[in-house]
Amino acid sequence: MTTSGPVLTAPSPLHGAAGTMKALVYLGDGKKAFQDKPKPAVTAPTDAIVRIVKTTICGTDLHILKGDVPTAKPGRTLGHEGIGVVDEVGSAVTTYKKGDRVLVSCVTSCGACVYCRKLMFSHCLDGGWILGNAIDGTQADFVRIPHADTSLYPILKGEDEEPLVMFSDILPTGYECGVLNGRIAPGSTVAIVGSGPIGLAALLTAQFYSPAEIIMVDLDQKRLDIAVRFGATKAVNSTDGKAKEAILALTDNVGVDTAIEAVGIPATFELCEQIVAPGGHIANIGVHGKPVTLHLEQLWDRNIGITTRLVDTVSTPTLLKLKRAGKIFPEKLITHHFKLTDIISAYDTFANAATTGALKVILEA
Repeated sequence: MTTSGPVLTAPSPLHGAAGTMKALVYLGDGKKAFQDKPKPAVTAPTDAIVRIVKTTICGTDLHILKGDVPTAKPGRTLGHEGIGVVDEVGSAVTTYKKGDRVLVSCVTSCGACVYCRKLMFSHCLDGGWILGNAIDGTQADFVRIPHADTSLYPILKGEDEEPLVMFSDILPTGYECGVLNGRIAPGSTVAIVGSGPIGLAALLTAQFYSPAEIIMVDLDQKRLDIAVRFGATKAVNSTDGKAKEAILALTDNVGVDTAIEAVGIPATFELCEQIVAPGGHIANIGVHGKPVTLHLEQLWDRNIGITTRLVDTVSTPTLLKLKRAGKIFPEKLITHHFKLTDIISAYDTFANAATTGALKVILEA
């Protein structure tokens, strides 16, 4: 991945010129730079301005840089995850006030439109996944959050904040798009294709439902070893191109009840088609930038369900309760720490995970 422009490491706007801040900006064609931008301002009564304390990088940010997300235009501040402190609120915000510590949801929801009333917050008519996509995001000193009352979550006093960054996106995404859509049930057999951060998030949350087998699939043996430590019962290294045969051998030639696609390329989705058992479910999580062949000539009579989903974050309150009860440990996903001013290095580390061993990186202001 290439970068453009100097890596700026000037002092934070909290100590610099009034009205400016630093932000990681997408410049198009795989280019990015950490540069000056105007500090965001309240533009609607329901807005809040949040000073970012910690944020992270998502695989979707890499997809944007590759041009897979055309709604993200050059000049956009990237990022849709993080925790911070409320700096300013609009006149209609009633839940939060200046100084409150908050978790930023990756999905903005008005709470009132037809899709929000169906709990499809990702398709909110005045929100959805807009942070770091249609509007400036969280990889900056400050971010504007529309519909703050329904798009932020309070952080409890004295709570360990760093693991909470995982609740902005990765954990609800793995849980909703993979586990819930995949209809995982006690005693079932699950294959998660892709042992990157999102696949591991699906692995952690799949265990809520006590499946008999969770088979992790990846090209990277180091990530497979991590998956086993996180609770996978089997690991299949797909480097030899024989993952299908290996998974069928592990399931008495039947296949799996749930196949979760957690990469976003044609080969991994087609593998899910090949390993799903009759009556099973294929749950897609990956962001796909290229066409994928749907082999209906093989699947038309197999009684399977195929689901797609953009995370709605409806599960975030439940997942936070489970974390606070000691039922899930999101800090397992964090491997690297950087200052926000070192975000270019953080991107290089995250994008080269095969050599760096990166899962999720934490960027601290």
